[in-house]
Amino acid sequence: MRRIFNIHELVQFVTVLAILVASTISICQNASTPLLRLQQSTAYLDIEANVQHGKGMWGITFGNPGDVWRYPNSLSCLVVYGDGKYVLEKREEATVGRPKVKRAQGSLGADDLQQLKVILDDEALKRIKTQEMPTLPDDAQAVRDIESLDAEIERGGSTQRFTTVKERVKTGALISATSGPSTGVDTYLDNGAAYKKTLSPLMKWFEGLKKRSKSDLKESKPQYCAPMNIG
Repeated sequence: MRRIFNIHELVQFVTVLAILVASTISICQNASTPLLRLQQSTAYLDIEANVQHGKGMWGITFGNPGDVWRYPNSLSCLVVYGDGKYVLEKREEATVGRPKVKRAQGSLGADDLQQLKVILDDEALKRIKTQEMPTLPDDAQAVRDIESLDAEIERGGSTQRFTTVKERVKTGALISATSGPSTGVDTYLDNGAAYKKTLSPLMKWFEGLKKRSKSDLKESKPQYCAPMNIG
């Protein structure tokens, strides 16, 4: 015999169904929305400073020197989702034009995921913003290399983004028109120097994950290393 629902029962049923659907959507969103994206790169440039002076910092990079793939470089990209799943992609280019890409993926343990969330919830970390990019000194002779860190952190519906850039620059005054520039010394320019202590726990966690995932890295095609919006 077919049961007939009265209006009160029907309202209750619809309400429960709506809650279940909302919960399912929320779970799916938490699982698919990146909690954290990190990209750490090093580009060994050793290019003449007049190129930088002419083009500016953004003449060779969009905030991620690892994307300057015509130079020898390394790039590590991490995506961590709300449910603890993660993907680590590494790109190495020791020989120009011959990049090697490897990828590892897995799920963070409950303790490891909680540790990451505690790190990301640090109030000082929440206040980090992209500072003005380094400016080359007048006596710069060459840019040795550039290191950068790009981060995107999900903040309850909004996204915190920041980029830090560190340059190693050869400097030295021009002795004379005939003798050329002096031997010079290396000078470091770093727009993230003020955040070094604040970023230390996150970077240590990142290094730990890279070490644990080293044996899981398999050759793959590039997918997760991509330009980020600069905040």
